[in-house]
This record gives sequence, structure tokens and C-alpha cells, in this order.
Amino acid sequence: MRYAILSFVALLVACGLAQTPPLKAVMVSYKQDTPDSVLDQAKDAIRQAGGVVTHDFKLIKGFAANAPAEVLNSVQAWGTEHEATVEEDQTVHALGGPS
Repeated sequence: MRYAILSFVALLVACGLAQTPPLKAVMVSYKQDTPDSVLDQAKDAIRQAGGVVTHDFKLIKGFAANAPAEVLNSVQAWGTEHEATVEEDQTVHALGGPS
């Protein structure tokens, strides 16, 4: 009985420690002349922090992701030289509202 209780408590602790921080849906964009290596570094950091890159943009230099807030601060700081912009991903409607 004692072993079962200790096993259950250990499982609860392990599950609690394994939880990832909440993810924010964001768009990250850079100046057009930004090297691809800068974007790759940012995407790798997001993945390593438990985030997911959801879309690579073609018309602008950037990507969309779901990422922990802490890593987004680092991504923006690394991209200062290339004018990195990190903004919340939102739904946009033409003419001010959904059709």
C-alpha cells in the first residue's frame, strides 16, 4: 500500500514538472534583407522552448508561431539589428467586421 501511494505521488510530481508554460500565438517579422540564419535561430529557439512554428511567410520575411512568452523576449532581442517585430497573431476582418 505504501509503495502504491509513493508511486502515485511521484507520478503527480512528474506530471506537474512536465507541464509546458502557456503558449502565445504570434507573428515574427524582420526586414527583407535579414539573413535566413537569423530566422532559423529564432525558430530553433522557439522549438527548443516547447513552441511550434505554424507558418512560414512568403511575401514578408517572417513566420507565425505558438511559443512561450519567455523565448519571445529573446527572439526579439536577438533580432534588434534586423528590426524584429513580435506581435500577437489576431484575426483581421475587411471593412471592420466579419462577413
